[in-house]
Amino acid sequence: MNRINELFNRKQHDILSLYFCAGSPTLESTASIVKTLELKGIDMIEIGIPFSDPMADGVVIQEAATQALRNGMTLRKLFEQLKDIRREVNMPLILMGYLNPIMQYGFEHFCQSCQACGIDGIIIPDLPFKDYQEEYRPIAERYDLRIIMLITPETSEERIREIDQHTDGFIYMVSSAATTGAQKNFDEQKQAYFKRIENMKLHNPRMIGFGISNKQTYEAAASHASGCIIGSKFITLLNEEQGDAAKAADRLKSLLAQ
Repeated sequence: MNRINELFNRKQHDILSLYFCAGSPTLESTASIVKTLELKGIDMIEIGIPFSDPMADGVVIQEAATQALRNGMTLRKLFEQLKDIRREVNMPLILMGYLNPIMQYGFEHFCQSCQACGIDGIIIPDLPFKDYQEEYRPIAERYDLRIIMLITPETSEERIREIDQHTDGFIYMVSSAATTGAQKNFDEQKQAYFKRIENMKLHNPRMIGFGISNKQTYEAAASHASGCIIGSKFITLLNEEQGDAAKAADRLKSLLAQ
């Protein structure tokens, strides 16, 4: 069974997934960050593929991607860094990136490389659902990869149910239509969105991301989904701790608890 499915079968609540950008803060830090976060009890990791125009991302992730590209990070380099990761890491690993660099690499070649490294899923924010259904899904399934689709407060109920019917793993609930970035709290409108999707009783579990940075936002999101995805705040802490993932993870857990 795919590790993503295993995780959600085993743990239905309080799942914590962290995002960071491969090749940032240093070119060679990717594998060590992944290993450290598993030791710190993180449930799942999204590894960002740096891209020059990350349209869904706020300034923190944009700057991390820019730094990674300056450091020389490429998809080929990333797969080389992850080739032995499964000797030490058991948690689900997801690559998150935009279509352009993946298509330049070649989608089937990309899926082959993911399988060879033990990657469990892919998030491609700018992949249209129709294209996913017609072109990408059959190839990804051949390599036991879950393509995770995103929904927003503006996504129609019809489209959400269609996504739920035709995907596997989990649904990524974007907390707002804005870009990524830490927020102090979620207003009533966002919480009503969380409740609305929860009440749809979807087949797939849900993870909520974008804007989670403290106890208030974490608890508001976690109470209506299987767990939360935190990116910008973790990257900020990682930079403040000069790449020390253990210290950054400890500080993040402290923020979520107080």
